[in-house]
Amino acid sequence: MNGVIDHMLEFFIANFPSWEALAIGVPLSLAWSFTSLWFAGKLKQRGVRTGYTRKVFHFLIFSTVAVLQWRLGTLAVCLFGGMCTLAVFFAVWRGPGNMLYEAMAREKDEPHRTFFILVPYFTTLVGGLTSNMLFGPLAVVGYLVTGLGDAIGEPAGTRFGKHHYRVWSLSSVPATRSLEGSTAVFAMSFVAIALAVYLSPMIVPGHCGLIKLLAIAGASAVAEAISPHGWDNATMQVVPTALVWGWMT
Repeated sequence: MNGVIDHMLEFFIANFPSWEALAIGVPLSLAWSFTSLWFAGKLKQRGVRTGYTRKVFHFLIFSTVAVLQWRLGTLAVCLFGGMCTLAVFFAVWRGPGNMLYEAMAREKDEPHRTFFILVPYFTTLVGGLTSNMLFGPLAVVGYLVTGLGDAIGEPAGTRFGKHHYRVWSLSSVPATRSLEGSTAVFAMSFVAIALAVYLSPMIVPGHCGLIKLLAIAGASAVAEAISPHGWDNATMQVVPTALVWGWMT
């Protein structure tokens, strides 16, 4: 137990930004986080359904984190994540009726709309920290799978879903997913994993065959399908990252 705590402390100390990084990163990260959420909110005001606007914000944030991890490393990801936290918490503080809040809060999650903004946020944090502490730069795999694969599931289900199934929910709000949405998750997870493998210098050449890519994409889709409502942001980061680390490094 002490070893785990020591590892966590070392991780946070190693990724604590310098004053120069704070001076540059804080305003840029805040501006982009609020811009992404504002864009999603504007779409909502124009009549776009929350199933889409929520995932627009999701896609923009995870794509940004993937680029930061790839080009600048974990420290930049941690700094951006902190500023994105402020944007999300500001929207929650403003509450129902506010454009930023409504961009993320599903009507079908009533009366626990705030709960299902905060739970995915915290599971994103847990998934990201776990992947980074255990697998280092390969965390980009989970960012891309969650940012692309998970992001497509809800919009695809909203638009094409006909065969629905129930999933476990941590509240009284019933939750469903669809086979059509899960199929879209599988397809985009495959694209995301292939992209991550191409970008990562940690992958051993010849260890990333088509069968492995398809298997990891399938495992990612299953993780999304069986995760409790709001928890897939954690499982879809950790599961594919762990499998890529185990099979391809």
